[in-house]
Amino acid sequence: MHERFHYRTKDELIRKASELGFTLPFSDDVSPLLESAKAGEIIIPNRIVVQPMEGYDSDNEGAPSELTERRYLRYSAGGSGTIWFEAVAVNHEGRSNPRQLWINRKSRDKFAFLNERIRKNSGLENRDPFLVIQITHSGRYSKPDGKPAPRIAAPNPLLDRGTPEILTDDDLRRIQDQYIIAARLARDAGFNALDIKACHGYLMIELLAAKNRRNSIYGGEEPEKRFRFFLETFDRIRYEVPGLMVTSRLGISDMYRGGFGVDDMDQPDFTEAMMLVGQLMDRGIELLNITMGSPYFNPHISRPYDVPLPGMKVPDEHPLQGVMRMINATSVFQKKFPDLVIAGTAFSYLRQYAPNVGAALVKSRDVSLAGFGRNSFAYPSMPLDLMRTGRADPSKTCICCSGCTRLIRNLHIGGCVIRDKEIYGKELKKLIADGK
Repeated sequence: MHERFHYRTKDELIRKASELGFTLPFSDDVSPLLESAKAGEIIIPNRIVVQPMEGYDSDNEGAPSELTERRYLRYSAGGSGTIWFEAVAVNHEGRSNPRQLWINRKSRDKFAFLNERIRKNSGLENRDPFLVIQITHSGRYSKPDGKPAPRIAAPNPLLDRGTPEILTDDDLRRIQDQYIIAARLARDAGFNALDIKACHGYLMIELLAAKNRRNSIYGGEEPEKRFRFFLETFDRIRYEVPGLMVTSRLGISDMYRGGFGVDDMDQPDFTEAMMLVGQLMDRGIELLNITMGSPYFNPHISRPYDVPLPGMKVPDEHPLQGVMRMINATSVFQKKFPDLVIAGTAFSYLRQYAPNVGAALVKSRDVSLAGFGRNSFAYPSMPLDLMRTGRADPSKTCICCSGCTRLIRNLHIGGCVIRDKEIYGKELKKLIADGK
C-alpha cells in the first residue's frame, strides 16, 4: 500500500486521501500561517515552526559550531516565526552522539552569541523569531563517545539489547538537577522558552511509560508515579528559573509495546497523555509540541517518507495515513485544550502542498502552529516565499528520501542531501563509500 509522492495537482492529492478514507484539509489561501499567535504574554510572529532536527555538528565542548550557526542563520533569514532548537543534552552521558549539542558553562556563551546573530539575521520585518531550546537526556539511545551506552528508565523486552543499566532514583535526582542547571544556562543564553523533551524513546518519555519500574517513586502502574519526574522537573524550572517559558515536545503515543500512550493492541490510547496535558494546563503551560512514535523503532509515524533507511522494511501503510494520523491526533488535543497553543508535525511529506494543509488546520482551529523538520533542512526560506508569492516552490521542498536521517543515524553531520548537497550530499557519499 506504500506509495511514493507523485501528485502533480492538489486535486490528485486530495483524491488519493479520499480513496484512503480521509478528508485532507486544504486551503488555497496560506495567509493563516502568516498570522501571529499569542502564547501567554508572548506574541509569536507567525505560525510556522522550524521543528527540532539534530545536525550532530557541535564543537568539542557541545557548543554550536560554524556549521550549526549556518543552519540556524538560514532558518532565521527564512522567516519562520518559531525556531525550535534541536535536542540539546543536559550532560555528557546523555548525549545521543559525540557531536550532539550540549549546553554547559563552557558552551553557554556560544549559544548566546548564536541567538544574538539569529535575531539580527531575522527575515521577519522588525520582529524576532521565538526561540525554544529543547533539552534532553537520551536514555537508552545515549552514545556520548560514539558507542551505545544505554541508561534506561525500565526494561522493555522489545527494545532492550543485552542488559542495559537501569537508572536509580538517586541517578534521576542528579539528572533532574542537571535539567535545572541547563535551564538557567538557556535563560542566560537568551532563549525565550525551554522544551523538556518527552518523546521519541528518550529518557523522559520512557519514565512516563515505566509501568515495570520497581520500588521507585518514579515508576509503577499508577500514572501519578510515572508522571512524577516530568512534572517535578517542569515545576522546578518554572519556579527556580523565572523568566523562561517552559514547554514540551510530547509524544502522545509511542505506538509500540511497552511504550507510552499504547493500548493492549499496540494502538494509540491518549487517555494518559490527556491526563498529563491536563495536569500541565493546571500548572499554566501555554505551548505544546505534539508528536508520536520513535525514529529508532517506527520512523514512518512522525516522518512519513518515500524511501526508508537502507535495510528497513517499507511500512505497510500509505504515507498519507501517517500524515492523517498525526493531523487527527493533534486535532483531538487542540479541541480538548483550545486555549493551549499546539504545534503539529508530519507535514513535510506533503511537499509544496504542506503549507496549504497547515493553513487549513490553523483556520479550522485544529492546530495552532504548523511545524516543519525535514523541510526546514531542505527549504529554510519557505516562509519568505509564502509571504511573497503565497505558495511553496516544489523545486525546493523536502522529497522525503530519508537521506538526512541516514546521516544522523550513522553519527554524521545532518542536513538535506538533495537541496544542500554541496555539504550534505558529499557527506552521504562518504557514508556510502564506508558501506553504510
